[in-house]
Amino acid sequence: METILVLVYAEADGSLAKPAREALGAARSLQASLDGSTLVVGLVGEDVQPAANSVAGCGADRFLGVSGPAFGQSRYATDALAAESLCHEAGASLILAPGTSRWCRALPGVAHRLGGRADAHVTEISLADGAPSVARWYYRQRMEAAIRRTHRPWVMLIDPGCVAPWEGAAGQASVHALAVEPSAACLRTTVAGLQAPPADAQTIRPDAALLFVAGAGWTKTQPDGKPHAAEAADLILGFLRKTQASLGGSKSLVDLSGEGQATLPFMTHLNQIGQTGATPRHPKGLATCCHGEEPHAVGWRFINERRAVNLDPGCGWARGKADVLYVADAFAVMAKVNALLAEA
Repeated sequence: METILVLVYAEADGSLAKPAREALGAARSLQASLDGSTLVVGLVGEDVQPAANSVAGCGADRFLGVSGPAFGQSRYATDALAAESLCHEAGASLILAPGTSRWCRALPGVAHRLGGRADAHVTEISLADGAPSVARWYYRQRMEAAIRRTHRPWVMLIDPGCVAPWEGAAGQASVHALAVEPSAACLRTTVAGLQAPPADAQTIRPDAALLFVAGAGWTKTQPDGKPHAAEAADLILGFLRKTQASLGGSKSLVDLSGEGQATLPFMTHLNQIGQTGATPRHPKGLATCCHGEEPHAVGWRFINERRAVNLDPGCGWARGKADVLYVADAFAVMAKVNALLAEA
């Protein structure tokens, strides 16, 4: 009989972020498929009661909490201490958590302390021959593996965006608070403050409904014999501001800055999509001025609806990599789209 513990942490406002609810949804599905299993929700944060109340209707057998000012910050020492205490209290054999930077940093170490095993970047949890099995991708999402383990406890870090988040009624949860006191050594690291770009300067939005990807064609010589990088930047940023889409770039475009060529000032390697970049999971994607070669297009495999704008009717997007290809000038297309969005 398995005891499933889902580890989540409360946000600064006391809520649970979408990745936490996704992990809870995965845990509920796993519990439903494992006869005789129990579900425990373990919460970490400065004040965990509001977060517990928001998922009171999830059907968990127990709610456990580690709270206090020391646990409101993201810090390896206190996060690992809290998670380890929750795992011991729950007697957990299967531990599920969202694959955020906070838990990915702390939970592998917790698995080692518990004598267990950990798998990150889990995209699916299912049942195979009556035992849990996880799926994850390797080699830049070109190969998918199914992993089963008999060793317990088993920590599973679930990639955000892969599982439907749990949705249900809030209520009043009865949280059993654990008395965990971090030592002075655990508190040596402190968060001095947060730095974030202005909202209109943010270009990477994982939860956006649309991924807009720009290719190197935006900075190349145009029909008048001149490059128009400044105009390209205005068109792209204007579209992002109006739609709140997430911005991606082909490798050829983000590499231009190191080659002394005209480039888009807001495009960095963090925006890179493809074999050597990110593999996002937005519902829709629009590629402009990039040719859809395999190293770039491999990053689109989890985009549900793919469209592209390119002047070359024989580009890679036309060979089954896009649902719709518009053979047109991206400058003209995006200028018209921005004009329509301004009128809406």
